[in-house]
Amino acid sequence: MIRKWAIRFSIILAFLWLAFSIFVLWINLEVTKAGKQFSYDSVGAIPHNHCAVVLGTNKYISAGKINLYYTYRIQAAVLLYKSKRIDYIIVSGDNKHRSYNEPVSMYNDLVEAGIPKERIVLDYAGFRTLDSVVRCFMVFGQHRFTVISQPFHNHRAVYIGRKRGLEVIAFNAGDQNGRPSIKVIVREIGARVLLAYDLLIGTQPHFLGEQIKIPD
Repeated sequence: MIRKWAIRFSIILAFLWLAFSIFVLWINLEVTKAGKQFSYDSVGAIPHNHCAVVLGTNKYISAGKINLYYTYRIQAAVLLYKSKRIDYIIVSGDNKHRSYNEPVSMYNDLVEAGIPKERIVLDYAGFRTLDSVVRCFMVFGQHRFTVISQPFHNHRAVYIGRKRGLEVIAFNAGDQNGRPSIKVIVREIGARVLLAYDLLIGTQPHFLGEQIKIPD
């Protein structure tokens, strides 16, 4: 009797694992397909938008070692602005504590690269990609905007925005060695599974607050 129960339990587990694996494959394919459709590699091809959102990440991956994902996002934002493909740059990220502040770090580096201070808007509540994308509309009033990050990240951001009815496009910043690492791939797969759950239950940003007007 115990043996029969163990066999049935194993079959159920195997079925659940198969179903979950199929779901993970499906959501990844869906996100990538939708993201690629609205992502651009060329400055000459990407349409003009009033605002771009630079998705935050840590400037350093270890003591004194620069995170290339961060560097490439800053470079991409500068390129779009100086090519007149965007008018304002929203730097959206986490500010866990005084010594870790992604928006301020991006703001400082953009100013150093020649972007006028009055053309940079700081979003201190971009704790997750969903927060950054949804807040761009609900707080900063932008229904159509450009997201700047690496391709795999852009695909997810575009998917979130489009599912929320926003006209989101993306500009692909450079990637490390031309492709993400295994660690980044695994983390991205998990983020896309969470994305599906967020869409299912209608997750909203952690914080909204008062609307902030970006000049026309």
